[in-house]
Amino acid sequence: MAKKREVASANLQNLYRIFTVPEAPDSTLGAIDQAISDDVSGFLQTHIVALERSLEEIEADFFVSAIPEEPTFVSEYTDFVKEKLVAQSVHTAAPGFVGHMTSALPYFMLPLSRIMTALNQNLVKVETSKAFTPLERQVLAMLHRLIYQGDEPFYQSWMHNSLHALGAFCSGGTIANVTALWVARNRLLAPIGSFKGVAQEGLVRGMQHLGCDGLAVLVSRRGHYSLGKAADLLGIGRDNLVMIETDAHNRIDLQHLRDSSRRLQDANIRPLALVGVAGTTETGNIDPLAAMADFALELGCHFHVDAAWGGPTLFSQRHRHLLAGIERADSVTIDAHKQLYVPMGAGMVLFKDPTALSAIEHHAAYILRHGSKDLGSHTLEGSRPGKALLVHAGLSIIGRKGYELLIDLGIERARVFAGMIQEHADFELTSVPELNILTYRYCPQAIRQALANSSAAVSCRINLLLDQVNQLMQKIQREAGKTFVSRTRLRVAAYAGKELTVFRVVLANPLTTEAILAEVLAEQCSIAQQPEVQELLLQIDELCRARAAV
Repeated sequence: MAKKREVASANLQNLYRIFTVPEAPDSTLGAIDQAISDDVSGFLQTHIVALERSLEEIEADFFVSAIPEEPTFVSEYTDFVKEKLVAQSVHTAAPGFVGHMTSALPYFMLPLSRIMTALNQNLVKVETSKAFTPLERQVLAMLHRLIYQGDEPFYQSWMHNSLHALGAFCSGGTIANVTALWVARNRLLAPIGSFKGVAQEGLVRGMQHLGCDGLAVLVSRRGHYSLGKAADLLGIGRDNLVMIETDAHNRIDLQHLRDSSRRLQDANIRPLALVGVAGTTETGNIDPLAAMADFALELGCHFHVDAAWGGPTLFSQRHRHLLAGIERADSVTIDAHKQLYVPMGAGMVLFKDPTALSAIEHHAAYILRHGSKDLGSHTLEGSRPGKALLVHAGLSIIGRKGYELLIDLGIERARVFAGMIQEHADFELTSVPELNILTYRYCPQAIRQALANSSAAVSCRINLLLDQVNQLMQKIQREAGKTFVSRTRLRVAAYAGKELTVFRVVLANPLTTEAILAEVLAEQCSIAQQPEVQELLLQIDELCRARAAV
């Protein structure tokens, strides 16, 4: 007789058990936990399936909307996670995964993350975090000092000040950028005389107080999409997020910036903030921050630097000059889950003036009381985990010199890869790396020669077909699951600023070798021989022949 399958049941005894009894080492979840602890790379390599399933197929595994009435055994649920979730996740730590700003993590982050989860501290309030609050304040001071280079007496005075904070921890660059502009808005429209401030009276009354018809935020076209969200949330309006043209190196064009500022002045719109980008998302370029700081001073507006990606370049003695002028910013965004190699969900915004965050200070009777050291009184988010532990661990275990080596390695590797692309007959470099991000496309030498000698109309038709070629190649490469590059649309100076589809590579993973980068190009050359790609290349060849025959 077949043994009857045991069924999980809901009762208080079982509920008490899951809160008090850990999973046994030989249980399904215990075995996975041990496997990850022993060799996370091996675990991911074994359990993430390389073959692509469509998102529609995966959605079929997550199609039930009803909450289960009865409980499930932990072992059964773990099997579900392993087979349906882990297997169809993305191996972001793989050395060949060079398409996005997600990298391998240091091994020590895993057990420390478990400690953080087990402690389950809430950083909104000292009463629910205790030692984590001074720890977070110390981390903010460390990053503040990296940027602004204050002296020891300054940090001793402000680090643990009960009335102020040097910055705010948040879930990422989006909230950091929103917080920076929120502070800028509230400081510009601070209480004075009969005006009780924008936080109390709202933006319409604030505009009447200033005698202007709107506020504007100026940033280059390479600015992050989070700034649009900020303009929306803060009542500034997306139309008043003024996107300034860039130069041939994807940096803000200072003349266009001046021209746009004059147009705003003529329209009686006041600049709220000028945003410099230190490490653009698509190309990794850095705006001329010192010149922008001068212009922000001239405009009398807040100067914010979005250094979510490029901020850690300050660790490098060799390359920190690239960010010259950042120390003059009123506020700076840095993402720890990018080049500080911390798990996802950790960002920071730092303020030059330690009193700046008072502009958004908020209190509640049961929590966040006046004079307390509660960090939640200066943050947009309320309840937050103790991610500062992981940032503190990186700063302590890796240290400044360790981060310097990682930054220098990434920048050097990007330059080497750019050289490999330039030397290869089938590829065209479309942006020279300033940091460790670059773009390129599949464009064989014969096609490049034809483009150089074609009319604007023919060149446009060839580039449209090349866009399809590169889009298809990236899709095939992603689905094959061996290596991965992302793609984007980029205005390329060599083609009169026309927007082209290009491959994008981010080289932050220290495990990515030159040999792996050579494999990326070799795989793309192989993909170019596939019938559907060859069909498009044949169309390009016909255009080139027709041009030559004229």
